[in-house]
Amino acid sequence: MFKNQYLKILLLSVIVIGTASTTVTRYGYRIEEVLPHNISAYTQGFFFHNGFFYESTGQYGFSMIAQVDIESGRVLKSHALDRNYFGEGACMLNGLIYQLTWTEKTCFIYDAETFNLLGTRRYNRQGWGLTTDGKDLIMSDGSATLYYLDPNTMMDKHSVKVTLEGREVENLNELEYIEGEIWANIYLSDEIVRIDPSSGKVTGVINLRGILPASLRKPSTDVLNGIAYDPHIKSIWITGKYWPRVYKISLK
Repeated sequence: MFKNQYLKILLLSVIVIGTASTTVTRYGYRIEEVLPHNISAYTQGFFFHNGFFYESTGQYGFSMIAQVDIESGRVLKSHALDRNYFGEGACMLNGLIYQLTWTEKTCFIYDAETFNLLGTRRYNRQGWGLTTDGKDLIMSDGSATLYYLDPNTMMDKHSVKVTLEGREVENLNELEYIEGEIWANIYLSDEIVRIDPSSGKVTGVINLRGILPASLRKPSTDVLNGIAYDPHIKSIWITGKYWPRVYKISLK
């Protein structure tokens, strides 16, 4: 009897330990295609929809939301923010574009077809990255926390702490929801993390060091920031702030 109880306890311990730990896969990348990018765009939000890129840019006096031609990088239509607002992350949900601002705690909401401004909503913190799982908006604020927001009110529904092998991952920035995972740029780094939305645990780290060659870098060139995904052909594009290129990548 004692032996059986001991074995049950031992087995339970193994199950608990195995559940608590998450295997983290480290990835490199392959460049599949190179596209032009507007070098004057301080990229804050970046996503794909129906054959176009959509991009939210930052900096006071230069912030906008834009629909971008993929092949040429040309802005097809846009809506500029007042110079008192610093644009941040953006995403599309149910025919609406949501665009965060940095410290102004204001979300701009547009009709995705016309780019007409439909209204604004307030939220409770700095705005950094924004994506959606098709139901809620998912927001970062530069900390290790992701916030799930009601798209109708921008009020918090719940949040999740992001950890990598037990350590909190700070500086979560631009976000993209890809096949049931949240991918996040880590600000001031060349890494993207893949996050389990339910637990917040990082399941993969993508090292994109060197993807923009030194020959294309200028004094104004800023950090990696921008992840876009086409769910139909499963293409992943990445770019950065003031980068001259968008890169279609695969993982290795």
